[in-house]
Amino acid sequence: MWMVSPPAGIFQYTKKLFLSKQVGRAQALESVRKNAANALSMANLIMGLSSILCSLNRHYHHSCWLLLGGFLLDLADGAVARQLNACSALGAKMDDFADFTSFGLATALLLQTQGVLDGLLAIAYVLAVFTRLCFFSSEIPFTYRGLPCPYASSLLVSIFLLTGGNIMLLRVAAIVMILFMVDRGFYPHDKVLESQLWKKVIYAGGILAVLLLPTTVTSIYYLAWSASYIFSPFAIWSCKA
Repeated sequence: MWMVSPPAGIFQYTKKLFLSKQVGRAQALESVRKNAANALSMANLIMGLSSILCSLNRHYHHSCWLLLGGFLLDLADGAVARQLNACSALGAKMDDFADFTSFGLATALLLQTQGVLDGLLAIAYVLAVFTRLCFFSSEIPFTYRGLPCPYASSLLVSIFLLTGGNIMLLRVAAIVMILFMVDRGFYPHDKVLESQLWKKVIYAGGILAVLLLPTTVTSIYYLAWSASYIFSPFAIWSCKA
């Protein structure tokens, strides 16, 4: 009785196909690892651009919610990059551009410019964010120099939602935030998602507030969160706190 064995070429082809699938899967996973944080930065950028479009159409309430989403994404992208060991120059540039769009341009439009002085204030706010992102470096580990613009944006958004867009309060808050961003004071790198458990709980509460809680409660939550970082940075938000 003759035993007919399959051609050796079939086994080789099957082995190559299996190995190529393994390589393809590994490459896909590596691509996800490298670009997960960049995807969050891109999502933040989309939030900022969408917020700008809403403000231009005078849908300021929607703009505020989009900026709060961008705030949460910005806190997450750096943590994801560090946890996945995927920090890169491209990622840093994408993060800065997304921050400038969301927390500079989009936030400045909440000031609802109605004249030359309002326009100058909005320009000053954008320039303060630009300066903060481009030129301020503390050269001290885990420390920022100048107020990080996401917290300034969160404060303005909270005030807008709480007051229904009171122009005078927004102007005063914007001026104060400009001064905090350019005065070169030191602020801790809070690392909300890489630090103590209570900070992670604060972050999770921020997500739940955006998704589930009434506008007033969410506004108060983010106002307290951002104000505590702005006015008591090292007492509360230091890595050792």
